[in-house]
Amino acid sequence: MRTFVETPSGNTISYSATIAASGRYAAALAGLGARPGDRIAVQVEKSAEAILLYLGALRAGAIFLPLNTAYTDAELAYFLADAQPKILVCDPARSNGLTALAKQTGIECVATLGAEGGGTLPLRCAACAPDFDDVSRGPDHIAAILYTSGTTGRSKGAMLTHDNLATNAGTLTALWRFSSQDTLLHALPLYHTHGLFVAVNTPLLSGAKILLMPKFDPESCLALIGRATVMMGVPTFYTRLMQQGLSREAVAHMRLFISGSAPLLEEAHRAWLERTGHSILDRYGMTETNMIASNPYEGERRAGTAGFPLPGVDLRIAAEESGEVLAQGETGVIEVKGPNVFKGYWRIPEKTAAEFRSDGYFITGDLGWIDRDGYLHIAGRAKDLIISGGLNVYPREVESSINALPGVAESAVIGLPHKDFGEAVTAIIARADGASLDEAAIQKALAVSLAKFKLPKRVLFLDGLPRNGMGKVQKNLLREKFADLFAGSTEERHGILRALGRRPLSQS
Repeated sequence: MRTFVETPSGNTISYSATIAASGRYAAALAGLGARPGDRIAVQVEKSAEAILLYLGALRAGAIFLPLNTAYTDAELAYFLADAQPKILVCDPARSNGLTALAKQTGIECVATLGAEGGGTLPLRCAACAPDFDDVSRGPDHIAAILYTSGTTGRSKGAMLTHDNLATNAGTLTALWRFSSQDTLLHALPLYHTHGLFVAVNTPLLSGAKILLMPKFDPESCLALIGRATVMMGVPTFYTRLMQQGLSREAVAHMRLFISGSAPLLEEAHRAWLERTGHSILDRYGMTETNMIASNPYEGERRAGTAGFPLPGVDLRIAAEESGEVLAQGETGVIEVKGPNVFKGYWRIPEKTAAEFRSDGYFITGDLGWIDRDGYLHIAGRAKDLIISGGLNVYPREVESSINALPGVAESAVIGLPHKDFGEAVTAIIARADGASLDEAAIQKALAVSLAKFKLPKRVLFLDGLPRNGMGKVQKNLLREKFADLFAGSTEERHGILRALGRRPLSQS
């Protein structure tokens, strides 16, 4: 009997048991009043039962709405009021507080699901029959709503259809050669597109097994990796595994390592290859589009790139304002069209319309360029572009030069309001353990490889860079922290930003 999910302790759920259990979850949700198209908001700890709940919600014709477990009640209030779910499923430990919040936001039912499988919802499932008749859903019906990270303004709900999820999973299954012989080491959260759709739907479609870790821990990961053939992670996973003393022998049996959700530094890519003999496969995607591009399974996995557009996905580089398609090698906004692209933003039709070109291409907001071999390079977010003295500075280029310097663990380059230059290039660096770096030495070293206008006006040091749950550096927090470094008053800063066509920092 083929296993679908296995926990580190050795508990297993077979594929046949998954069909039965997800049928019970679908029946339980329907019994609680869920109808086709209703939203099921879920804020629970990672578990095999949480995956069964996801599948049950889809079988009931409902729209799955996963929420970050770190969200506070105040943050949840916004999502619940915006999505208006029929049912909220939460951890038993939070049920008292969230029941009151649910009443305030008009939610009819609160159910609980614990990390160990307990709670009111599993109890209800136990009384339901497993042979649920799936609610018929078409390819264009919404399967899930995932809220964007909200680094600019309020988070927006991206509506993902059944076709979005199914076609993307099918493409990745073929591209990455997934089969029933694979075991995926799953250490990602289940509230994100990476951990939920890429790392659950792809194994599910291929008949592979998921070895489900509650969360990433490098020591536990090393202990379990011998039972896996594939691992998906964010760059931080791989750097911490190397710090843990990962050996070539420990991963000799592995077939594939995949990285995403944040840029994988070229230095980390090379270090992993030297340490393990494996070349990490870096790919590129976002909440609104699922996966867009991937380095090849066979052929050169080029460090510092996102590889090639997925089969069936059209990708182009365009000028941000005019939409004019740019020539190979020019940097512009990445635009994409294909079955992976979402339906639009939940109840914000004007925002949806603004983010699509007239010919159907979605404007990702990411800057990039395509080299002569067809590899996609990500230059950063368009909102992170620095305009200094009227010249464009792409943070990723400056960061790559900084990260190549000895003693640098990681860096982030941002633009800060400056009365003479408009924005001043500013570098924030986290030193490697035991390294001794100073501002003057960094600036002198960078002058060898960067044009003068790209050089940081200031180099600042922090113990670590602020990141969100998926490992992405939160540059908006850095911009706020150091907002007055060059420009004194709030009024002066806002005036500079408005002159550049940017929003004031307090609104970013």
